[in-house]
This record gives sequence, structure tokens and C-alpha cells, in this order.
Amino acid sequence: MRPLKDAQLGAFTFFASALPHDVCGSNGLPLTPNSIKILGRFQVLKTITHPRLCQYVDMSRGKHERLIVVAEHFESSLRDFQKQGKTPSPENVLQIAYEVLEGLEFMNKHGMVHRALSAHNVLMDCKGNVKLAKFGLYHMTDHGADVDFPIGYPSYLAPEVIAQGSFHPSDSSHDKTPLPSGPKTDVWSLGVLLFELCAGRRLLQNIDISERLKFILTLGCIDDIVTVLAEEHGCLDAIKELPGNVLELLRKCLTFLPSKRPTPANLLGDPVFSGVSRLYTPFKKPVGLFSSSLRCAHLELPEDIRELCKDDEDYLSERAINEVHHLWCLAGGDLEKELTNKEIIQSKPPICTLPNFVLEDGESFGQGRDRSFLLDDTTVTLSLCQLRNRLKDVPGEAYYPLLEDEQSSLPQSNSSNELSATVTLPLIIRERDTEYQLIRIILFDRLLKAYPYKKNSVWKEARVDIPPLVRGLAWAALLGIDGDIQAKYESTDKDTPIPTDRQIEVDIPRCHQYDELLSSPQGHIKFRRVLKAWVVSHPDLVYWQGLDSLCAPFLYLNFNNEALAYACMSAFIPKYLYNFFLKDNSHVIQEYLTVFSQMIAFHDPELSNHLNEIGFIPDLYAIPWFLTMFTHVFPLHKIFHLWDTLLLGNSSFPFCIGVAILQQLRDRLLENGFNECILLFSDLPEIDIERCVRESINLFCWTPKSATYRQHAQPPKAAGDIGFGKAATYYSSDYQDMPKTDLSREPLSLCDLKAEVSPRISAEDLIDLCELSMAGPTKRTKAGKPKIIAVDIRSVEDFGRGHISGSINIPFSTAFSPDGELVQCPATGILQNYRGRVIVIISHTIKVATMFAVHLVKVNFQRVCILDGGINKLKPTGLLTVPSPQI
Repeated sequence: MRPLKDAQLGAFTFFASALPHDVCGSNGLPLTPNSIKILGRFQVLKTITHPRLCQYVDMSRGKHERLIVVAEHFESSLRDFQKQGKTPSPENVLQIAYEVLEGLEFMNKHGMVHRALSAHNVLMDCKGNVKLAKFGLYHMTDHGADVDFPIGYPSYLAPEVIAQGSFHPSDSSHDKTPLPSGPKTDVWSLGVLLFELCAGRRLLQNIDISERLKFILTLGCIDDIVTVLAEEHGCLDAIKELPGNVLELLRKCLTFLPSKRPTPANLLGDPVFSGVSRLYTPFKKPVGLFSSSLRCAHLELPEDIRELCKDDEDYLSERAINEVHHLWCLAGGDLEKELTNKEIIQSKPPICTLPNFVLEDGESFGQGRDRSFLLDDTTVTLSLCQLRNRLKDVPGEAYYPLLEDEQSSLPQSNSSNELSATVTLPLIIRERDTEYQLIRIILFDRLLKAYPYKKNSVWKEARVDIPPLVRGLAWAALLGIDGDIQAKYESTDKDTPIPTDRQIEVDIPRCHQYDELLSSPQGHIKFRRVLKAWVVSHPDLVYWQGLDSLCAPFLYLNFNNEALAYACMSAFIPKYLYNFFLKDNSHVIQEYLTVFSQMIAFHDPELSNHLNEIGFIPDLYAIPWFLTMFTHVFPLHKIFHLWDTLLLGNSSFPFCIGVAILQQLRDRLLENGFNECILLFSDLPEIDIERCVRESINLFCWTPKSATYRQHAQPPKAAGDIGFGKAATYYSSDYQDMPKTDLSREPLSLCDLKAEVSPRISAEDLIDLCELSMAGPTKRTKAGKPKIIAVDIRSVEDFGRGHISGSINIPFSTAFSPDGELVQCPATGILQNYRGRVIVIISHTIKVATMFAVHLVKVNFQRVCILDGGINKLKPTGLLTVPSPQI
């Protein structure tokens, strides 16, 4: 969106038509309220940006179908000319006409017409340029079908609109719906506006409305409408004195028959504007973030560089208008309160709003339609004083952060030091802090504009938090979206019927329908298009229930950019759900759930033992978790916070989220049996998502990379495309992306994987964690203790021939008999001193190591894993230590 500059924020309100409560649609579901329909259609208006149109910012939905619209606003309008009795010069008339036509033509290119053109809706900025207001009212209300008032003003409506009469869908007297107004309707309205400017008075204001409409319809029998109007209002001399080109423009606009009336595009190329058109350069829409065109090609320095260094700069006015509105809301802005203070919203006791009520004696009282439910198109200016006062202590430098300052380190941010204390507060508080959000929004805005050059910095800052206002673009950057996504999306066939259509139609009305946007008809249309685009563009995959839930967060954040929602979903699924949507995905799902079971045993053996004893396996509850990446489990506002961190981790991070959820329910799970656990998960209790994220990160940092290795995970990326470039760390990169060597983990059959309770880790992981090149396990926890302990269960003789430096020897033969029966386990006592560390079991054979690990898990030892390939994997490395002989 464009900067606020000298504009203001304005708000106006109206009511949508109420629907009957006892009527359902053809699908058996309640009818969608008209206010939600309008809300869905409104969203596209926020993307329509043009110098001649007031920018739409937001719409909120209140009680009783009330809607409040926030848009760019200017105090001055053409009505001021009429109030002051001023008559603009012919040159000014042509200039105004040309600028209005520019705005109308741009609307027409987007399939819209104004229909509510009037003197008070043609605003003027401080430079005297035209800004059309309320141009989206006709579009958002479905040509007036969703409201109880007509769109437009009788004095300005074209004859063909008046001839159709008023209409409402509930009115059974109409056999058919009138045709929507076309671009030529606005040309007539413009003609009336220009006539009033030239005549210095308003038309037909002193005539009864019915007589006014009859008069306009009788103009169809007259050749020169301009002359008749001038005679009717006693301004014939003033009109005759107009230059020929102005008079010609009025006659073309006020052509009675629509077939002979020009469109805005026709008029812009008319010779009457030959002296005006050369003063204007055609508007070019700014290039979006993801495009094949250069985004900065239009940038240039001003001739006088000092213009960039003005004193007493109003920095807030340089921010985008949607940012200012977002901050205004955070600073305590309340739309209903503002409109109530101006008496636009009038609250009355419920009894006074009833159409009829009866007293005890049977006397009935009634009233007409409450005037407060009719359209009051007054626009209230929203004061920014409270916001400016809140931001008065923010230094000017904060509005222009330096991006090349590499002094900050993770997890600290490049943000202002004055707000460093805020970073430690809970996320929900940070997201409501006005100053903090200003700093973060500005920083992310600059980083995203420099994407992909600043991709590493976006990743770095996202580890602190992501401002809700820029979350959609930030997620796209984290997923590595690039290229001309719009062209790719448009080239995908989303219209041809496919077998999946029926299932999509069934799933969409059940997917996050508590959300107003996603439940709107426009939301359903966009859902359908994005899902079909994904299905069609992935012929090797199929639509599974749950794909709609995966789509929901991306569609919500990119409601006006289906291409970006599709691109994000297409990048997200291969990373976290590779081959989950195969026609036969049983082997993929089973491997995933088995690894998850091993992660539960690794991090919480007591809980794992209990769940296994009662038979409550992950197959019974975790498939919806992972198939939808928790979007089927949590509402959107929790998914946003969860995925902010998920997108920073690799494909194994969801395992840690799953374990963290179980640990929040740990006490109840340990107390319950199978049936109680089933009931518990059928209606999942409230989960503290911030705690879940925090614990997930801790679990992830304790999990060796190779412990979550899956044979059916995404294959390694191409060279140079691993993780996030320089920012690729142990935290973000995937084990599957690492180059494979002789020390890497070997793939296991599903049967063998299920037979093992504890996960395996690779030899290279063990070497990295122990830093064996430094001759000793030096990876340490915050407390200063080593993070890992290697337990060698070979015989004393084999241990003496070579072992890992720092490992301890607990021979298997001292604990188990030759037939595998447990005799005694000195490990239980010896390893008590090593509780809390990652315990790696090393042996000659995996079978022996597995038995040893099973026993440790049964006695509730955490973080037990097995070295894949055993000691034989390490022998060729030359890293084994032989004890020095005793002298």
C-alpha cells in the first residue's frame, strides 16, 4: 500500500441485510450472513491502488450485521465548491473530469463501477488532485443485493438505473434481477457533477424525489439535455459561456441512451482532453515482491538530495497506510467508539428498537423503521493524536534501520536497544506493544524489500518473532519462494472439472469456518481454486482430507494473492510432508509414526512405557496432527505462532511439537487408561502454544539430527540449496540434506524400524557431538556438563583394543545371559550419574545394543539411542583410542 502522507484515516458504517434464522442453504447448512459475504468481497478492494482512488484499508464486522469500513480520507471535496458558491475555471473542470475518468477507467479494468459518484465522494488532496471515495460500495454489496438501501444518489443516477427501479432479493414482486450497472453509468454521473460545477449550483435539489426521477426519464425525448437542464435551473447563460470543448464533454456525458454514451476509456482518448492528457503520465502498478520484473527499476534520487533530509520530518506519514491503521488499533483505537462519539452509531435500549410491543392491557405500540439502520454515508476522520503521542519517544533513526550492522547475534535482533527488554516478554504481549511492533514492522519491511538478497537476515530476525502484519510475506521468504509465481499459477488449469471436485466441495465448508474470511463465499472460491491448482500441478499426488486444513493458514495470510498462497503450500508440503499425499501413503505414514514413537521413548520414556502398556499408540491420535501439521487440531491464531517456529526448523521439528503436546498432557495421560485417553484426544484440552513452542525448541536441540532419519523423507536438495545459505545451522538444516558418506545412517525396513524402541544415530553424528577430533567429548550443556555419554557394551577385552575417547564400558555379558535374559544390570547404577545426557549405546551388533537400550527405557532413562552400524563403523576412521599400558 502507498504511504499515508497528507491523507487521513476515515471510517464509515452501514448495515447488511439480515437473513431469516430458520432457512438453510441447498447443502443443509445455515445461510452465510450477508455481512460475511460483503467482508469477503471487500478484501480485493485493498489491492486496488491508484493515485485517483482512495485506498481501502480494512473492514470490521460488528453486531446486528453492522460493517465498518476504514479507508484513506481527505477533508476537501467537490461539495466545498458548491457550499462556497465558487465556479472553477474551464481548465479546472477539464482537469477534474480527466482525473475522475482516470480513476473510473482503472476501476473498469478490475471489473468494477463506482455507481455512488457524487460531489461529496470526489475528494481532493492538498495538491488539488482528485481522489474517488466509496468506489467499492457497489462491488462489495454484490450490486446492492446484500443491503437494504440503494447504491447511489438519485440526483446522479443514470436514466437506465432509475428505469430499473429499486430491487431487493427478498422482494417477490420482481421476476428477475436487474442487470448490474456498467461503466457508462458513471459517465452520466460525472456529467451531472461537471454540470453542477459549471452552473455553480446543485441539480434538482428543490424538487420532490418522485418528480425529480420523472424529470430525468423525460429527458429521453430531448436532443440537447444540457440546454434543458440549464433552462430548468436558470443558468443557461452560464452554460452558453463555456468553451466548446467543455460543452462538448457535458453533452457526451449526458447522453440519454447508454448505447450512444461513451465509456470512461473512450472519453480519456477524446480530443476534448488534448490539452490536458499530456500533463499526466500513465499509472504503472508497482512490481510485487515475487515477480520476474525488476522491483527497483523505477527508483531514482531527487534532483536536490536535501529533499531527503528535511527537518521535523513526520516519519509516521511515510509509513504505509495499512501499517498506520494497524498501529492505531494497537495504540487503543476503537472504531465503534469513534463512530459513537460522532453519533453515527446510536445505542438504544432493546425495547426501543422493537417494531411492536404489547402492554398487559393489550394496547399495542409500534414504530417505523429505525433510522439508525438506514445508510448514513458520513465519513468520520480517525484521530492519530493518541498514536503519535504513543510513538513520540521513538527516534527518527528507528524508521530507517541500517541492515549492514552485523554486530547483533542470535537470538538478539537488529532492533532498537531501547526495546530490548520487550523481546523477553511473552509473544502475545509483544504483538500488542505499539512501539515494539513499529520497530519490527519497519525492519521486516526493509528486509523483505531486499529479498532474496537479505534472505539470511529475514531468517535471523524471524527467530526473534514475526510481526503479524507481515507474516504472509515473511513465511514466503522462509520457504524460499521466488520467481514469477503469478504466471505459474495462472497457467494452471483451475476450471476443468476433476474427480476431486466433489471431495473438495464437501471439505471446504468444514474447514476453519469459525473464521469470517474463510467462511465467506469468496473464501470458498479461493479455497477451491488454490486446492485445485495444487492437485492439477502434482499429478503424482492425490487429494487427501486434511489438505484443505494445510491450505487454510496460507490462504488466510494471502487472501488477495492466491498465487502466493499456492506457492507457499507447494513449497511447504515437500519439506514437511514429502509423499504424504501419495495414493498409497501407508508406508510413509507408518514410518513417520514409528519415528515419532521412538522420539517419545527418547525424550519421555516413562510416558512411552505407559502408552505402550495400555495400547494407546500414535496411530490412534497423531495421524491428523502430522497429516495437517496441526492445523486440524489448533485454531488459526495458534497455528500462526506455531508455524512461525516450525518454518525455521527442518522436517523433523514436527516430532518435537508432537512430544511437547504430549508432555503438556502428561499428568492426565499417566493417570488414564486406554478409554480415557481416547476421550481425552477426541476433545483435546487447551494447549499453551507458547509453552509448546518453547519446549519443542528445547527437545529439538537435544535430538541428534540422524535420530529422526526417515527413508521416505525428501531427497537431498541440489548443491548450494541447503537450508538458508550462510545461516544454515544445526538448527535449520535437514539430515537428509547432508552429503552421504560411509558414516551416514543406513536405511531400515519398516519391520526392523518398528522392532526398535530407541532411535539410531549415525557415526558422523556421534563424531560431531563428541568432537572426537579434539580427543574428547566437549559438547556441553549450559550447566557445564558434557551433553553426551557413549556407553560401550562390548567385553572388557574388546573395549581395551580400541574405544571412543570418554566412553564408559558396561559389558553386555555382565547384565544379560547368553540367551538374552536379564541377569543384572550394573548400568542402572553406573548411569545414574549420567542422567540427563544423550546416552549412545555402542556394540558389535545392533541386536545386542537394542536389547540393552530397551532395558534402559523400561527403567525410565531419557535420551537413549543406538549407534547405527556399531563400533565397526568407527574403526576405519582412526578415532578409536587405545589405553596406554600401565607401567
